[in-house]
Amino acid sequence: MRTAAATALAAVLVLPTPTSARAAPADDSLTWSVAPSGPKGPNGRPALDYKLDPGATVTDHVAVTNHSQRPLTLRLYANDAFTTPGGGFDLRAGGAEPTDAGSWITLSRTRLTLPKSSRVVVPFTLSVPDDATPGDHAAGVVASVVAGTDDSNGNQVSVDHRVGTRVYLRVTGPLRPALSITDVRLRTDTSWNPLRLPQITADFTISNTGNARLSGALSAEASGPFGWGRKVGTATAAPEILPGGSVRTSIRLSDVPPLFREQLTLSVHPNGADGRTESHHSLWLLPWPQLALLALAAVLVSAGIASRRRRRQRMQAALAAAEQRGREQATEPVKEGSS
Repeated sequence: MRTAAATALAAVLVLPTPTSARAAPADDSLTWSVAPSGPKGPNGRPALDYKLDPGATVTDHVAVTNHSQRPLTLRLYANDAFTTPGGGFDLRAGGAEPTDAGSWITLSRTRLTLPKSSRVVVPFTLSVPDDATPGDHAAGVVASVVAGTDDSNGNQVSVDHRVGTRVYLRVTGPLRPALSITDVRLRTDTSWNPLRLPQITADFTISNTGNARLSGALSAEASGPFGWGRKVGTATAAPEILPGGSVRTSIRLSDVPPLFREQLTLSVHPNGADGRTESHHSLWLLPWPQLALLALAAVLVSAGIASRRRRRQRMQAALAAAEQRGREQATEPVKEGSS
């Protein structure tokens, strides 16, 4: 049954590169782009990037281009950015009020109607509050179209198709770059093949607890007692994380020698900053297949020793019996024959 009103609102955000934004569509679909611009048009900047003092104001432009072969009406707005759990750059929904850098952007126009294959340059101002906290702030300028569609159950839903450009702002003042590792979950995989060594997988969260956007290099090290069997591994670098954001990631160590009590150290080294964050953990890694193989070998050796012992005992018993018969035959009296 189809509902009369929209039952859900989904957002689709695209932040294209300048190259892909200039590509014209091959069909009659609605296609548009938003790009950093000068007063006369796009100027090739990958993002709107500023370094400003508290209380400062800057004026800039975005170019909104309709690549479609029909007119297009768009809503233009700014909102705060955040890091998704998978490490992506996203913006708050259009209906959410910005509370950070998105609220500092004032656009000269918030609604645009563009003829087919046309472009408009929109000025805006970014005004940093006097009490803005030092460090990195992120936002985006978005042009959106809300379109209705039906879901799999026949209900009408509204999809907010958004295309935007990123805004990076560094407010001058002390920087405190810092990453942390939390919510660590360890998993071990041990094969019953004694020739295949176990692997350790660590799932964990990297959080940006400082005031500068950061990426980082990840590594892990496992070792047994006294540092025996040391194994080091690396993972794909952590993506750029905005202040206050976090990402979920994992790292895997293969062919770890199973030395009973293992010490595992997870490390993240922020790119472009000093220091390294470590997280230390202990886990049991028991060599069950190898112990089973040793037990089987011990059983076979014990069985071989017992078999040799029995054979030796039987041989000794046979020799003793032969000696006894020889002694008995030697002591028997010789019977004289009759004449």
